[in-house]
Amino acid sequence: MDFVRYAEAAAALVNADMRDAEDLRAALGDRERLLDQCTDRDATVLRRLQRDLRPIFEASDAGDTGAVVRGINELLERHPITPAISDHQPDDLHIHVATKAASVSELLVSESLLGLTVLVCDLGPTRLGVCSANPCRNVYVDTSPNLSRRYCSDRCSSRANVAAYRARQKAVPG
Repeated sequence: MDFVRYAEAAAALVNADMRDAEDLRAALGDRERLLDQCTDRDATVLRRLQRDLRPIFEASDAGDTGAVVRGINELLERHPITPAISDHQPDDLHIHVATKAASVSELLVSESLLGLTVLVCDLGPTRLGVCSANPCRNVYVDTSPNLSRRYCSDRCSSRANVAAYRARQKAVPG
């Protein structure tokens, strides 16, 4: 399993509007097998996860390694993960979160925490960020080789660059 994808899915969950099961279905996108299992309770659990994960992204963005590690460890204690080797592709054994009878929210919480844990251990605790574009507060995962990402999307990056250009033009006399 690509754990960066799990971590990016965690960021997408933090950014998602999660009022009810319908919003959860919209956030799941192409994960069709989960769509008809979504409940309002899952949305409630994931709203709690959003509140718990945001400070971890903010701590990473601020370079506070200790807070990132403590935050993830606290969530791992509250939501123990059961990884399992998946053999649905016999030539490509890989790890999934064991999902026997798990609800949609339990699966997404486990995937998010596993992805963030592996990402922090493999790439470092400063790979999570908060968008620098005003007023956007979305979070993202920075997989750039030189830790240079500052925006959650190309749209925010373009908007910020255009605003900076216009401000520079306005500041030039004449």
